[in-house]
Amino acid sequence: MSQAPDYRSTLNLPDTAFPMRGDLPKREPGWIAAWQAEGRYESLRAARAGAPKFVLHDGPPYANGAIHIGHAVNKVLKDMVVKSRQLMGFNAAYVPGWDCHGLPIENAIEKAHGRHLSRDDMQAKSRAYATEQIALQRKDFERLGVLGEWSNRYATMDPKNEAGQIRAFKKVIERGFVYRGLKPVYWCFDCGSSLAEFEIEYADKKSQTLDVAFPTAEPAKLAAAFGLEGELQASAVIWTTTAWTLPANQALNLNPKLRYAAVKTARGSFIVAQARVEDCLKRWALEGEVVATAQGEALAGLNFHHPLAATDAGYARFSPVYLADYATDEDGTGIVHSAPAYGLDDFFSCMNHGLRHDQILNPVQGDGRYAEDLPLFGGLNIWKACPVIIETLQNADRLLATSTITHSYPHCWRHKTPVIYRAASQWFIRMDAPHKGTEGVFTREAPTQTLRELALAAIEETAFYPENGRGRLRDMIANRPDWCISRQRAWGVPLPFFLHKDSGDLHPDTMAILDKAADIVEAGGVEAWSRLTPEDVLGAEGANYSKSTDILEVWFDSGSTFEHVMKGSHAGLAHESGPEADLYLEGHDQHRGWFHSALLLGCALHGRAPYKGLLTHGFTVDGQGRKMSKSVGNVVAPQTVSDKMGAEIIRLWVAATDYSGDLGIDDKILARVVDGYRRIRNTLRFLLANVSDFNPSTDAVPAEQLFEVDRYALARAAQLQADILAHYERYEFHPVVAKLQVYCSEDLGAFYLDVLKDRLYTTAPKSLARRSAQTALWQITHAMLRWMAPFLSFTAEEAWPLFAQAGQPGVAGSGKSLFEEQFWAFAGADEALIGKWNRVLAVRAEVNKALEAVRAEGGIGASLQARVRLTVGADDWAVLNSLGDDLKFVLIVSHVELVAGETLAVEVHPSTADKCERCWHYREDVGRNPAHPQLCGRCDDNLHGAGEARAHA
Repeated sequence: MSQAPDYRSTLNLPDTAFPMRGDLPKREPGWIAAWQAEGRYESLRAARAGAPKFVLHDGPPYANGAIHIGHAVNKVLKDMVVKSRQLMGFNAAYVPGWDCHGLPIENAIEKAHGRHLSRDDMQAKSRAYATEQIALQRKDFERLGVLGEWSNRYATMDPKNEAGQIRAFKKVIERGFVYRGLKPVYWCFDCGSSLAEFEIEYADKKSQTLDVAFPTAEPAKLAAAFGLEGELQASAVIWTTTAWTLPANQALNLNPKLRYAAVKTARGSFIVAQARVEDCLKRWALEGEVVATAQGEALAGLNFHHPLAATDAGYARFSPVYLADYATDEDGTGIVHSAPAYGLDDFFSCMNHGLRHDQILNPVQGDGRYAEDLPLFGGLNIWKACPVIIETLQNADRLLATSTITHSYPHCWRHKTPVIYRAASQWFIRMDAPHKGTEGVFTREAPTQTLRELALAAIEETAFYPENGRGRLRDMIANRPDWCISRQRAWGVPLPFFLHKDSGDLHPDTMAILDKAADIVEAGGVEAWSRLTPEDVLGAEGANYSKSTDILEVWFDSGSTFEHVMKGSHAGLAHESGPEADLYLEGHDQHRGWFHSALLLGCALHGRAPYKGLLTHGFTVDGQGRKMSKSVGNVVAPQTVSDKMGAEIIRLWVAATDYSGDLGIDDKILARVVDGYRRIRNTLRFLLANVSDFNPSTDAVPAEQLFEVDRYALARAAQLQADILAHYERYEFHPVVAKLQVYCSEDLGAFYLDVLKDRLYTTAPKSLARRSAQTALWQITHAMLRWMAPFLSFTAEEAWPLFAQAGQPGVAGSGKSLFEEQFWAFAGADEALIGKWNRVLAVRAEVNKALEAVRAEGGIGASLQARVRLTVGADDWAVLNSLGDDLKFVLIVSHVELVAGETLAVEVHPSTADKCERCWHYREDVGRNPAHPQLCGRCDDNLHGAGEARAHA
C-alpha cells in the first residue's frame, strides 16, 4: 500500500528561535551582563549624539539599606520615561544618584560602633558605609533592567558635589536669602538636631490637658481693669496640652477684641474668656457667677505670678499680659500661656513686646532633658516630667482640671517620634523680605521679589502629573515658615563660618572663606575642612573666632543637585537655558521633600524652578490596600519577585498600575500580571515566527498592492500608535499596557492573525497573498516591539536581534539595541478604511455568535465546517459584497451566501462537502486533481499551479 502524502510538510508553518517560555529569572542576569559588557547605555548615547535633550533628573534615594518595592516602582517609572523619550528621538540620558549625608547613616554607624564617636571617626565610617550601600543598591537597580550611567553615577558625598553645595550656598547668601537667628524650630531628640518643615509628619499622640491658674500680682490694677472698686484677687486660667512648657512660661496672651469675665467660685475667682465660662465651670466641676467683664485690651500689661512662684523661689517671676490675635475663645479658656522658646506664636509675641533673645528661658536641652539647674524638674526627660509637673501644680493648688486627649501632633519623619518647637540659634533661608540679606552685609544681587513670591509664580509655570500635585505644593509653599538649613551633626557639608567669640559676628571675609572652603572640600572631601582649626584658616586672628560645627541639612544637599550635579560634576547634563530638567519624578511625599527644597533653591539661585514638570506616584500597598509591614507579613521584596518570576514582571506590574494612586501588589496581582505577560509574549512569538523568512528589501509589497485586510491592519496599528504615543507624551503607562493587551487579544488574536493563518500557511511561500500579509506583520512587529520596549525591555531586546537580523540589515536598523531606533513611522490611519472594517467586524461578531450557538448544539465542530447564509441591509451588503469570495476567509467559514434584506440574519448549516486535508476547508472541489484526491482546488493551485486568486483577505 502506498503511504498517504504528508501535506503538513507543504504548509508554511511558522518558525522562530524566540522561545515560548521566557525563563526570565534565569536569563535576565545574562542579558544584563551582556548589556554591561557591550556598553549598551553608551551605544544609546552615541546613537543620539546631537539630538535634542530630554533631561529626567534623578531624585537621589538614600544610601541606607536594601531597596524595597517602592524603590523599584520609582526606578522603573524613571526608566520607562527615559526609554520612551529615547524612542521619540531625544537624547535621553539618565544619571542615577544617591543621597549620602545626614542622620540615618549616622544612626547606622552608632548602632554598629556605639555613640560618642569622634567627628573624624564618624565621617570616615559614614563615607565607607554609604559607599557600600550604593554598591548594593546599584546592583538591585540594574537587576530591574534600568539603563543608566551607572559607572558615572553621582552622589552628594562626592567631594566635587560637596564643594558644589558650598558654592551654591554662597550664591544663596549673595542673593540675600540667608540669615542667622534665634527662634523656635522643630527639634527631634532622637536626631539631636533641628528639623525642616518638610521633615515633619503628623500622627496621633496622647497628652494630658491642664487648666492652670496664674494668681494676680496686681489685684488693684486688675480690679480697675474690670471696673471694680478695691482689689480683685483672681487668677488667670490657661489651658494647655504641653505641661512640660510651663516651667519656661514668661507671659500670658489675651485677645484684645475678646471680652473676659471674672468668675467667682468656691475655690476663688478666675479670669477666662466670657464665651468660655460655662464650659470651663463644667470642666472644673464648679459653680460660679460672673462678677464683671472687661475687653481684652484693658488687661494689657497686667502682671500675674507664675503658678509655682510660691512653691520654689526659682519661679518667683511675673507673667505679664501680652495682646495677641492667636488667643481665641474657640476652645480652652481664651488665655494662652506663652513659653517663647517653645512656640513660634509665643516667640514673636514676646519679641514684639520687647523681650530680648538673651532673656528667653530655654531649659530643654537637645537630648530632651531639662537643664540640671532647673528648679524642681532639673535633669528630667520632658515627657517623663509631665506627670511630675501636674502633681506639683496640684499640690500648689494651681491645677483646676486635667484629662487625657488624643490629638494630632508633629513627629519626626525619620524616627516617628514626637518633636517639639525649641529655640535655637540657627541659619535660615528667609521666605520673605529678601532685601535684608545675611546679617545685612553680604547681599550683592538680591531680587525684588520674595522667595515665597518667586516659588509660587514658578509653580504656575510647572506642569504637574497628575495635576492635583499643583495645589498640594502651592499650599505648602504659601504657608511654610522660613527654612532652617543648619543641623547639629557631624556627617554632612559644613557651614564654613567663623563667629567672633565676643560679638558673635561673622568674619568680615566670610565670602572669600566660603570659596576657600569649597576648594578644600573639593580636594579632600568634608573631612579635610573638618580637620582644620580657626588658626589654619585665619592665621593669628583665628584665636578670636569660633569655627562653626553645623552642617547643611540634607535637603539642601539633594535640593541643590540641579546646580552642583547637572551644571557641576556632570556638566552638560542640564539644559543650557530655562529649567535645568524636563522632569522630576518621585513619590507624592516629595511635595514636602525634594520637589519642595529644589523649588526653593532654584528660585533662590535663578528665580525659577529647576524643572519643567513634576510627576508624582503613590505608595505601594498590598492587595487589600494595607501599608507594607513585616509584622503583618505582606511585604513584597523586589529581589524575591525577580528571582521567582523575573524583573520583567515587576516592570509590567508598574506599567500596568495607575501610579497616580497607591500601587497594590501581592501574589494574586502578580499572577494576573504573569498571565498578561504570556499573552503579549505569545503574540510577539507568532509575529516573529511568521516573518522569519521575510526580507523587506526584496519581499515587501508596495502599499497600493497590499490586500485590503492588510491595509486595514496597518491603518488600525497606526491609529493605536497615535493613542500610545499621546499617552507616552503625558507619561501615562497603564493605558498603554491596557491597549496593548486588548490589541494582542482582540485586534490580532481574535481577528487579524486568526484570519491570516490560512493565507500565511497555505498560499505559495513567495506569493503576493503571503508576502502582503508578511509586509503588514513586519511593520506591526516593528511598531509593537517599540510600544512595549519602555516597560518590557528585556523581552523587546531579546526579540530585537532575532527580528532585525532576519535578512534585513539597513532596513530594521543597524544598532544592536532596539533603543537606538525610534517609534515606527506608519503611513497614517485611513479613517475611511477603518470605518468600513469596523462594520465588517460588527457583522462578523454576529456571525460568530450564531456559529457558537450551533456548535454548542453539536451541529458543527470547527467554524470551517459551516456554510453561512447571511442576510444584511443594503449598506452592509455593499460593504460585505465588496470583499467578494474572500468574505469566507474573513468569517473563517467554508462558504458564505450573501443576501440583501431588511435586517441582519444569520443561518448556519453544516457543510455537506468534503474536507481538504491540507487547508481543512470543506469544498465541493476536493479531489479535483485525481493525483491528489485529498486536496481542494485552491490547495492544488497553490501547490502545483499559479496559486489561488485572492485580493482582499
